[in-house]
Amino acid sequence: MIALASDHVGRSLKEEIKTLLDEMGLPYQDFGTDSEERVDYPVYGARAARAVASGACERGIICCGTGVGISLAANKIHGIRCVVCSDCYSAALSRQHNDTNMLSMGSRVVGSDLGKMIARMWLTMAFEGGRHQRRVEQIAALEEGKAIE
Repeated sequence: MIALASDHVGRSLKEEIKTLLDEMGLPYQDFGTDSEERVDYPVYGARAARAVASGACERGIICCGTGVGISLAANKIHGIRCVVCSDCYSAALSRQHNDTNMLSMGSRVVGSDLGKMIARMWLTMAFEGGRHQRRVEQIAALEEGKAIE
């Protein structure tokens, strides 16, 4: 299950991502917003991030104007590794090397076609583990307030 969320500005891109997920046969849960009325992106980013962190959803895709604000909110939830992407290469490597569990995009930065390409790339890449596992564990240790050196 993929968690989806957006603010009012990212809503159109989120709707395009729903179309992609339907095409790929991937189930999703939409945590809002469902209107064009102005809302606060931290509320919606946190809703989706909590669903991913709890295990209710495997991964999440969130959208706002730039992708930055909503990703900052999501990354405050323990266990979330949310990447902001505007290109396919970063999307692929964020999965392969960083085991990101959430993707954030900006509707004012990427159009619907590029947004769907980025999401498809991110959704189809797997974590490589190996030398990257140690680094992901170091990130988790930092989140716990532990020293890593």
